[in-house]
Amino acid sequence: MANAQKDILSWADKSGEFKRQQSSFRDWISSKPDAEFPAEKGRYHLYVSYACPWAHRALIVRKLKGLEDYFPYTSVHWEMLEKGWRFATKSDNEPGEEVTPDPVHEGFTHLRDVYFSVNKDYEGRFTVPTLYDKKQKRIVSNESSEIIRMMYTEFDHLLDDKYKSLDLLPKDLKEKIEETNDWTYNDINNGVYKSGFATSQDAYEKAVTTLFKSLDRAEADLAKSSGPFYFGDRITEQDVRLYTTIIRFDAVYVQHFKTNLRDIRSGYPNLHKWVRNLYWNHAAFGTTTEFTHIKKHYTKSHKQINPHSITPLGPVPDILPVDEEVAAVKAAK
Repeated sequence: MANAQKDILSWADKSGEFKRQQSSFRDWISSKPDAEFPAEKGRYHLYVSYACPWAHRALIVRKLKGLEDYFPYTSVHWEMLEKGWRFATKSDNEPGEEVTPDPVHEGFTHLRDVYFSVNKDYEGRFTVPTLYDKKQKRIVSNESSEIIRMMYTEFDHLLDDKYKSLDLLPKDLKEKIEETNDWTYNDINNGVYKSGFATSQDAYEKAVTTLFKSLDRAEADLAKSSGPFYFGDRITEQDVRLYTTIIRFDAVYVQHFKTNLRDIRSGYPNLHKWVRNLYWNHAAFGTTTEFTHIKKHYTKSHKQINPHSITPLGPVPDILPVDEEVAAVKAAK
């Protein structure tokens, strides 16, 4: 049996730059009747973490597309130490729905147990989201970008028109979304991790500089958008993929990952307006955002960054109401 997952800092190369590993499971649920993993009700289970931005994508799309009955889920505890993500115990009392022991495998204490039950010699990382097939006792996928795209269309023939009609990757915007995804992922979604897990000053400065150039780019895009979404009046994949980083930015990344050239609430008015609209006015975003898990996970699990596991009290509030601004922004108007 493989040992515990490697420390995250071991992903940095000799220059000190953070290198994210590729996902290990890349199969696909399909609507085709002869599919290896067919679209069925009651067959799959989704393992997530409220803390994790990649898993958060899956929770948002699950709700947007009305797939709650097709993808029951379990959220792991926010704590991720030497053995990786652990399941909550019956005595834990953490906020959020479905923060429970593993309901599929009695006695499993960590997500790694699911991986080893599939392959006792597994040597990769134990990541969320993990999409599990209860019938075949196999992991379908642990790649968030592919899990959410399965959700876009493969269950449409089973859904009401309200959900079937929601197209998060419309043909007329697909090329633009794919191009935006490229720099959003590399520079922003992964850019905060490149900044926080850098092990040299040069690597850190390179990552942070790139991150803020791309935040400026997103801010400029939103300034041109007719709104309220990234590409106008239609919610798309870009809203989902960018939201999960921006909603965590002020709460943890500014201090924990040292991405402190600016924050969102005082430095990016269009991003701030956009993220608040999603959080407060669209349940798929707001109800799947759990700030307790987010703040505690980063500050108490990454002991190489925060050895005393002290969680900052701020910012207060975690996110401002739609019609409020910080004092500095008010004064500037």
